[in-house]
Amino acid sequence: MRKPLHSFRGAALGAVAAAAVVAVAGIGPAQARTPSAGAGAEAPAAVPQRTPAHLVPRELPPHPSSDWYAGDVTRGLPETPPFCVEKTLPSAGATHRTFWTEYDTGATQIVVRTGTVDAARKLAAAAEKKIRACAADWQGDYPQGTASWRDYGALTAEDGAHVYGVHTSYPDSEPGIHLFGVGRDGRTVTVVSWGEMGGYEQAPLADFKRTTTTAVVKLYHP
Repeated sequence: MRKPLHSFRGAALGAVAAAAVVAVAGIGPAQARTPSAGAGAEAPAAVPQRTPAHLVPRELPPHPSSDWYAGDVTRGLPETPPFCVEKTLPSAGATHRTFWTEYDTGATQIVVRTGTVDAARKLAAAAEKKIRACAADWQGDYPQGTASWRDYGALTAEDGAHVYGVHTSYPDSEPGIHLFGVGRDGRTVTVVSWGEMGGYEQAPLADFKRTTTTAVVKLYHP
């Protein structure tokens, strides 16, 4: 059986690559800072001027040994979708930003501007449902591993936000801990994901809740 491999790495950014056959959700040594502008390199798709604001590195949970780095805000979904929400968010109306550190910690924010408030409400609910089912789905794919999830509760931010944790472990591989924040303001939805090697006790929960609240507040655009 193949061993599970996930990645928080964004297209062309090479933000955080899974370094070996690990059971963690996309965590490995940081590879690169920014893509080179060599021949044949494609520029990121232009982002509409009225795109809701995204997180910046200083708004992510502090890393004890590294600064955070960030790619540009880019139209569409990341080339490698964040663990647990694959095939959940539409590319239309989406923008994303990928973050990484010099170690094994990475993060991604996806923002989706939908056509109506009702569509945004349904999209946020679908993302939360996928995250709640993620541990069971992962263990179904990798029965030799173990996975669990925790509901860290709702946050008071605009039209609502919720934070979850997912832990995965596979024999002979490093375990992975992941935090997810899903929030909505009007017809705009954001999903923030954070992950590294480790367990629940290493997750910066209080800081991540602040990050999620900030992400949702920044969605507003007149």
